Amino acid sequence: MNRVKLEICAFSLEAAKLAEKAGADRIELCSNPAEGGTTPHYGLIEMAANQLNIPVYPIIRPRGGDFTYSDEEFEMMKRDIEKCKELGCKGVATGILTADNRVDVERMRILTKLAFPLGVTFIRAFDLTPDASEALEMVIDAGCERILTSGQTEKAVEAVEIIKALTQQAGERIIVMPGSGVRANNIAHIIENTGVKEIHASARVLVPNKQQRVTELGFGQPVSCNAEEVAEMSRIINNC
Repeated sequence: MNRVKLEICAFSLEAAKLAEKAGADRIELCSNPAEGGTTPHYGLIEMAANQLNIPVYPIIRPRGGDFTYSDEEFEMMKRDIEKCKELGCKGVATGILTADNRVDVERMRILTKLAFPLGVTFIRAFDLTPDASEALEMVIDAGCERILTSGQTEKAVEAVEIIKALTQQAGERIIVMPGSGVRANNIAHIIENTGVKEIHASARVLVPNKQQRVTELGFGQPVSCNAEEVAEMSRIINNC
């Protein structure tokens, strides 16, 4: 049996390197953790793609909030995908919905064709769809290689039966990858009760600012990777 792959969401080059060293198999590269992840800047993408030895999948999400995008935002997404191809990424992670929260198959087909030969992960916009079974078929139709999902609940561990059903429905046609709230203390339970081949976690940790009053004045706080947590998840996966 092949080892379950561990994808880690990273918000900086440092975090991505820590995750790789700790045992991650792939990086979902993002900016803006407070908004659930948006497209990282090109400098970060290029350096991650060049310096890491595991696949880097930047998220293609022009802003926080919903997943229904204007024509201008869609054009931004297309240009970002083209740039990711130029910079040497192995894939991208994105997702678009229609106004009624169904998968926007037409626009997703455009993005997957544009991304080729890069792989495309359909992100947790999937969890907003009204019918997960229907949405899975639509994502397959759009040409994606993978779906990131919490099973349409807040945490993946709460939806193992739903994720298992989606995994069985998917068969060999697409990878169903659970994510959201995945930790070392529940990763084995999720894997063993769903039969998934890949799993996603953030293992994020806040890093203290080096300058005084930065957080107080609203400039935010850096986020890095909890390498010990990633290493423990990788160890558990190896024993599953």
